[in-house]
Amino acid sequence: MYGQRIRELRLERNLTQSELAKMLNTTQKSISKYETEFLDVSTQQIIALCKIFEVSADYLLGLTD
Repeated sequence: MYGQRIRELRLERNLTQSELAKMLNTTQKSISKYETEFLDVSTQQIIALCKIFEVSADYLLGLTD
């Protein structure tokens, strides 16, 4: 669920995977893996994503709508 949410939020803000990667100080490949849920998102990255997208961790993780 978190992968779909990350992708949706990224696209809503017209960000590429590379642009989001720079904001998170990671690689485009990692963003791709987060979005396909091939790679688990660390707690630090969840916090950073919540700040960037201005959403709660519960929303990002699919616990709330």
